[in-house]
Amino acid sequence: MSVLSTYRSLARWPAGRWLFSRLVCWKAPYFSSIAPRIEVLEPGRCVATLRHRRAVTNHIGTVHAIALCNLAELTGGLACDASIPASMRWIPKGMTVAYLKKAVGTMRATATPAFPPREAAEGYELPFEVVVENPAGEAVFRATIAMWVSPKG
Repeated sequence: MSVLSTYRSLARWPAGRWLFSRLVCWKAPYFSSIAPRIEVLEPGRCVATLRHRRAVTNHIGTVHAIALCNLAELTGGLACDASIPASMRWIPKGMTVAYLKKAVGTMRATATPAFPPREAAEGYELPFEVVVENPAGEAVFRATIAMWVSPKG
């Protein structure tokens, strides 16, 4: 069962998105450090939130930069997985980030591909743009994640 089909089957139930988020963290345990909540997963887009709590707070009282990077990698990876053809696979190749404002409050990340994924005989780089916004809807962080998409072996 694909990640997208699992999300679709769980999301329609009460607490389904919460359960899906926990399953993602069980499969990739490091993401549990930020306790994300996946709100939307569809081809071409993933939206997830991160609550501002002590475990993700830095010494100046804002959401830690690496917690924002983790949120970006999570949403970018899920968006990629939900977007690429079933015959393809992906792996992150690199990430560039920009910290725009102090991150205070619940962060909301939205990941989208730079162009529509395609089936290909050779591997190619597919950038995913991630914007993280504060509760006021202001961008506090941006990332571009270079995903390497290649045919399944």
